[in-house]
Amino acid sequence: MKTTPFKLGLLGLSTAFFFANCSSPKTEETTEEEVVVEEVKTPTLTKIWETDSTLMTNESVLYDKGTGKIYVSNIEGEPDGKDGKGSIAIIDKEGKVVTQEWVKGLDAPKGMGIANGKFYVTDIDHLVEVDLESGKILKKHKVEGAQFLNDLDTHDGKVYFTDMRAGKVHLFDGSTVSTLSEGNESINGIAVGQDGKVYGLDGSGLKMLNEDGTSSNINATVTGGDGLVILGDGNYIASRWAGEIYFVGAEGETLLLDTKADKSNTADLGFIPEENIVLVPTFFKNKVVAYKLDY
Repeated sequence: MKTTPFKLGLLGLSTAFFFANCSSPKTEETTEEEVVVEEVKTPTLTKIWETDSTLMTNESVLYDKGTGKIYVSNIEGEPDGKDGKGSIAIIDKEGKVVTQEWVKGLDAPKGMGIANGKFYVTDIDHLVEVDLESGKILKKHKVEGAQFLNDLDTHDGKVYFTDMRAGKVHLFDGSTVSTLSEGNESINGIAVGQDGKVYGLDGSGLKMLNEDGTSSNINATVTGGDGLVILGDGNYIASRWAGEIYFVGAEGETLLLDTKADKSNTADLGFIPEENIVLVPTFFKNKVVAYKLDY
């Protein structure tokens, strides 16, 4: 049969329509992005050891990285009593008391530090200089107007220390005592960073002291602090004497330890940086307790 051109055209259209309807439909490609939620680690303290209860009214702990020795200041009498009962003990990194009275004849020793081969400790209204080898007292530097000298730190051969009742921060350069800052309400804890910046704990919280004698507040929650440790990268450890230790960072503060119910104080902290160990003088409990810091 002869096919007309018109019929061929209809046949072609029908075939095209058929194949068009039988072809696979188009789909849009979709991709799923994996969302990774970074876990926020909560800092913790884990007890690892404690000394015997022979460190009478221990107020401050100092770790000497050069020798591995740990020094402990023992008031024994009243915190402001001039009775000659105070001493400095030495313990080791396992909590054993090595020397009960390495330095003796002090009144109420508190903050300690090492600079230029000498050992320094505050003692109510004097900065006491001690021979690092023998423990013999070399000199007592009278601090004019001092009321209650407390915490101490050293940096670049200089000694920085606080007067809690006078609200001052002092500097000893090896020969002269000068005043860096005044008007700090009940300032106690002090620490100097590797860059030479000075930090303190007082009634306003944790703050950095500026070169002009003013200060910049870092944390207003941990007020009335005692011991201060600079961890670096904007992180700190700060204690309150009554029995609290805090981790302070950019996001705020975390309470690491609360021993108030046990009436165990947390005074001027020591720190072993290579092992992240916090050394806690317990004051009236007469012992030092060591905790592993994980953060």
